[in-house]
Amino acid sequence: MTTATRQILLRANATFLLAASAGGFASDVRGIFFGLGPVAHVVAEAPYAGIGFIEAHGLAFILGILMWRAQPARGWHLAAVAIHVLLGTANLVFWQLFIAADMLVVGYVTTALHGLFVVLQMSAAISARVPDSAPVHAGPISSGYR
Repeated sequence: MTTATRQILLRANATFLLAASAGGFASDVRGIFFGLGPVAHVVAEAPYAGIGFIEAHGLAFILGILMWRAQPARGWHLAAVAIHVLLGTANLVFWQLFIAADMLVVGYVTTALHGLFVVLQMSAAISARVPDSAPVHAGPISSGYR
């Protein structure tokens, strides 16, 4: 996989994280604070449980920003793998949430994309060869970062 292709993959990864987390965050706010939408059914009995929704989608948005600015270095691809293993596994472990909120399509699409990005980012990490003498680190966030 070329450096340019790996950069495109990181940007695609970022786009997914930014879009999904923004949509999730908006749905969270509607449900938690206004009692509207599918999340409202889930948090009606325990409104303070909404903190997990807000934190997860907020952090995914921040990670999306970092992935957008990341250089196509092995460390960043491995970080992306870890992000999607965590988020995809959380979707699977808490699958009942998608059922309770009547959001199965969202669950199927986001979980499948998390799995796809695990495979693609792992492939990119493997193809980003590090010379034996090179120090191993994620690399700068962007070429202009100091």
